[in-house]
Formats: sequence, C-alpha cells, structure tokens
Amino acid sequence: MSEKASLKQIYGEVQEAEELMSMNELGMDFGYVLYEAAISADVEENKLELENVRDFAAVYVDDRLVGKLTDENKSISFKTTLGEHRLKLYAENIGRITYGPEILDNSKGLFGKALLNGTVIDNWKMTPLEVRDCQVDELQFSACEETATPGFYRGTFQQEAPGEVHLDISAWGMGEVWVNGQYAGSYWSESTQQSVPVSASALREGKNQIVIFELKSIGTQVVRLSDTPIFK
Repeated sequence: MSEKASLKQIYGEVQEAEELMSMNELGMDFGYVLYEAAISADVEENKLELENVRDFAAVYVDDRLVGKLTDENKSISFKTTLGEHRLKLYAENIGRITYGPEILDNSKGLFGKALLNGTVIDNWKMTPLEVRDCQVDELQFSACEETATPGFYRGTFQQEAPGEVHLDISAWGMGEVWVNGQYAGSYWSESTQQSVPVSASALREGKNQIVIFELKSIGTQVVRLSDTPIFK
C-alpha cells in the first residue's frame, strides 16, 4: 500500500457548536464523523470522558492516536505535554440499537458532555466523512510518507487465475475496503473475522487495485491474500 489520499477530499458540510452534536443532528443516518476541539493540558497525565459514545471513536491528540472510546468504555487516559493541543475524535456508527433500555433513543455518534480532567470541552467543529459515498477512483493519491493519521491507502496485487480471494487485514485497525473500484466490505481488529472476501467477479486476471480506508492508523501498510477466510 504505497499511496495515500487525504480525508479532506471527502469532507461534508462542517458544523460548529458549543456542545457535541449527534450524527442524527448532523443529518447522518450512518457512517463517520470527525469531531474536533482545542484542549489545554495543565498536567501530563490526562483523562478524557464522554457522556455518550455510539458506537466507536478513535482518539487523536495532535494527530497521534492515543486510544479509543466505545459505548461500554467512555473514558481513556493519555499522556501529553503541558499546553494547547488539538483533539480529534473519529466516530463511527456501527449499527442501530435493537434491544435494551436505549432502544427508544437511537442517537448515534458523540453527544452530551465531554470532559478533560473534569473540565467541560466546548467549541466543537464537526465534519461528516462521506466514506461509503465517495468514488475511490476519483480520489487524489500521492506517495505514502506517513501512516500516523486516518486516510485512504492504495496498492495493487496480482491475480493469476480467476477465483474468490480473502484479504487478510488482521494487521489493520478499522475501516473499509474497495477492490477495482467496487466496495468489498468493512473490517475491525476486534471482530472474530479477520479477512474481507472478494468475489471472483470483482477481480481481474493480472493486476488488481485495492483501496483501504483506515481509521485507527496503526502503521501497517501490508495486505496479504488468502484462499480461505481468516478468523481469530
């Protein structure tokens, strides 16, 4: 995966507000939203707490991945230098609630209070990321010089004979996959299945192109092919 495309190419309409807004309030039924705010750290050991996380958020401070938030774990601790920093939360709506006490409130994304060391974080900038609606063939890629931030990665692989293959994404974090411009599926490192199937009809004899949207950006740039599905 030798090339990378910036997420700025798929930014939706930016909205700003004092408090976090849910995906529903931003006019999104599914997908991803980037939540940004300026924070000030007066200690090196910091604690970030959110009131509502539906369903997942990768946490970046100054474009450095420091952890994740989920509906079951709404706080994380991280170290940073004293002073001003930029907090970015990349949130994904994994699915609708179909059972339990929250079934009557199907709000998604991040909403309610956000606290840093007990102090409310305000003045949020929220940007929908039109990941699944984008045409990956129209994205502008350049040589991949860094893998620390979320983005689209592009590479190629050879297919000598027609037939279904499984993309081994066990070394990746969380995201979506396209092969030859066709959407192939999503992946998550915490799921049982660690591969994305690609049907024979989506493949070409010879060189094939793969594009991956990676949210957690854990540094890997390698995808392996397998004849069979891969599970944990």
